[in-house]
Amino acid sequence: MRAAYIEELGPPEVIRLGDLPAPVPGAGEVLVDVLATAVDPVDALVRSGVFRTPLPFPFVLGRDLVGTVAEPAAGFAAGEAVWCNSLGHGGRQGAAAERVAVAADRLYRLPDGVPPLEAVAVLHPAATAYLALFNHGELLPGETVLVAGAGGNVGSALVALAARAGARVLATASPRDHAYVRALGAAEVVDYREPAARLAELAPDGIDLHVDTSGRHDLETAVGLLAHRGRVLLLAGPGARPVLPVGPLYMKDASVRGFAISRATVAELAEAAAALNDMLAGGRLRPRALEVLPLEAVAEVHRRMEAGELRGRRVVLRVAGVPGADGGR
Repeated sequence: MRAAYIEELGPPEVIRLGDLPAPVPGAGEVLVDVLATAVDPVDALVRSGVFRTPLPFPFVLGRDLVGTVAEPAAGFAAGEAVWCNSLGHGGRQGAAAERVAVAADRLYRLPDGVPPLEAVAVLHPAATAYLALFNHGELLPGETVLVAGAGGNVGSALVALAARAGARVLATASPRDHAYVRALGAAEVVDYREPAARLAELAPDGIDLHVDTSGRHDLETAVGLLAHRGRVLLLAGPGARPVLPVGPLYMKDASVRGFAISRATVAELAEAAAALNDMLAGGRLRPRALEVLPLEAVAEVHRRMEAGELRGRRVVLRVAGVPGADGGR
């Protein structure tokens, strides 16, 4: 079968496209014919070795997939449309191949009528946002959440999910993204270059949950904006070494928490999947900008992603052709 894989850690140039043996599903696994896979920043972290995780070489890249069940197994019928967003790490081979074997408890049915290529583009950022807000951020209705970097893929999902949950959402973004972020449900959107005093004016009682997708982690500012028992959630910037203002943090009874979706449990991922499927079925979860390329483009997409050239654009690599897979788009 065709697959995009690596035989060593390194830059995009180590990615190979070629034939590998087709997987043989084990107990509790489902064989899936892959339609498409998305390219995520975490894929580059795994490929380069920045995120250390068990990798059996040759190692197939890719976290997310949409596809169809190849043969009945573990309660899934042949031909069912399915998705997964937790391959490609933890010793699990990735999704960028014509066929993959997926543990049944990591595989979810795709709702009827949802365009698969649009779905696979949003699975990873939306699941990240869901678990960040509700499992790790413990967001409650009526609380105030600040999303820094709201124009990006994870940032925009954070805004949409938080607003849908009844939170008051403040956001920072580039001016070109303000209208888009407001349309997602943000109550106020501020230029990310504005001084923190502007955000303090908009949240006089403080921020209950501060989520920064940029990886810059200005904790001095973030902690200063927090309400009593506020939370700062870190989910980007593996190389960041910010200064933590311990005194103000403990005086506010506040906390700083880290979150990496790669550490999410099977149960947490399934909870997020149920929420995502509900939104997908209702047409409330769609990519802002989608680029579909063949699997052969995988190394170039990794290069573009690491160079910062995608700028919120989601790239999906098409592995196989299925009539009507684009949903008529």
